[in-house]
Amino acid sequence: MAFFRSLTALSKLRSRVGQQSNLSNSVRWLQMQSSSDLDLQSHLRELIPEQQDRLKKFKAEHGKVQLGNITVDMVLGGMRGMTGLLWETSLLDPDEGIRFRGLSIPECQKLLPAAKPDGEPLPEGLLWLLLTGKVPNKEQVDALSKELQSRAIVPDYVYKAIDALPVTSHPMTQFATGVMGLQVQSEFQKAYEKGIHKSKYWEPTYEDSLNLIARVPLVASYVYRRIYKDGHIIPKDDSLDYGGNFSHMLGFDSPQMQELMRLYVTIHSDHEGGNVSAHTGHLVASALSDPYLSFAAALNGLAGPLHGLANQEVLLWIKSVVDECGENITKEQLKDYVWKTLNSGKVVPGFGHGVLRKTDPRYTCQREFALKHLPDDPLFQLVSNLYEVVPPILTELGKVKNPWPNVDAHSGVLLNYFGLTEARYFTVLFGVSRSLGICSQLIWDRALGLPLERPKSVTLKWLEDYCKKAA
Repeated sequence: MAFFRSLTALSKLRSRVGQQSNLSNSVRWLQMQSSSDLDLQSHLRELIPEQQDRLKKFKAEHGKVQLGNITVDMVLGGMRGMTGLLWETSLLDPDEGIRFRGLSIPECQKLLPAAKPDGEPLPEGLLWLLLTGKVPNKEQVDALSKELQSRAIVPDYVYKAIDALPVTSHPMTQFATGVMGLQVQSEFQKAYEKGIHKSKYWEPTYEDSLNLIARVPLVASYVYRRIYKDGHIIPKDDSLDYGGNFSHMLGFDSPQMQELMRLYVTIHSDHEGGNVSAHTGHLVASALSDPYLSFAAALNGLAGPLHGLANQEVLLWIKSVVDECGENITKEQLKDYVWKTLNSGKVVPGFGHGVLRKTDPRYTCQREFALKHLPDDPLFQLVSNLYEVVPPILTELGKVKNPWPNVDAHSGVLLNYFGLTEARYFTVLFGVSRSLGICSQLIWDRALGLPLERPKSVTLKWLEDYCKKAA
């Protein structure tokens, strides 16, 4: 059918140009059409006007509709439960978990192209989905992979900026520094200084975003090799896809580790807009800060112990269990250790979530990966036992709304099994992944003309007075 549609379009073109095209010109035109179909930006050019009209019409018709009431608990409790952001690329349901453009993680694993049959989805495919809302075919994913490879060029001064830091600096500090170094080449900043019309803001934002996504694996792998491998850098391999190449530059070339990296980047890419890193990126970008500045700010939020640093804390805690109790710890011993952790005023890392009220599907797909590739690993078996032991204890404690494991409860054990044992580095992997989601939404922020974010704040005295009047 596609062939016949192309012939029909070709006939129309010939009639418009007086049928002067010869066979070679016809072939060239067909190749251009095929190339256009593979070009991500051309798809966006078609989608953006439609979505701009959709938003304008919706706002005109429903702009005054109330979405809920704000309580004092929400104001004092980190704005949890407030609906206050537009975030197109993903939606988090408390019971179902994350959906990327309407697709669950199992659906993404089934529908998105993979590097091999029955393999994990390629991150490039998810990027296409996040930006367009459409499932790409393998040819489109391969074309996007090649485009990202062509953009993956990092200037020497970025590495020099990282080298100016002590090698003992936290990996996230070095990573964020490298991203700030990349900002020197921001296309958005150049275009804005030249006076670009606001209707075109999305175009240099797109260029910056794809450049950023392409380059952060190089910066991240440089940080890893600098800290843990005596500075022996591994060049990129353009024959590999995004996740496979990232694994390669880190120093891990086993097919299983490359598959894990594809899965890891995909499932960590986006988690709607309310989490610290996503919200920070959106907030900073709303001031028309370019993608590099916005993403660097997001990384600094991701580095917090209550956000992205949690994956580091999980593996360290699990290893502390093994150090004290041994690998063959019984469930009763495990219960005692969990209570010991809680009674000391600490949390059990990897359990609970600010929105989810069921087991995180990102945990579930990692568990399935472990069952397939490392079913007998002692640390995996320990994680499996924790899944049985911890939720009942947290439920008994009575203070936790969600006692179930989240994405961080499993990722560290998988990485550790394949040789990436340096827990302090794990959040950098999270950061590379999150570039896909944050930058995708940032492009749409500019395309839809979303305004400067400016919520109202109040003092405690204001709240006291307001509540007295309300009473």
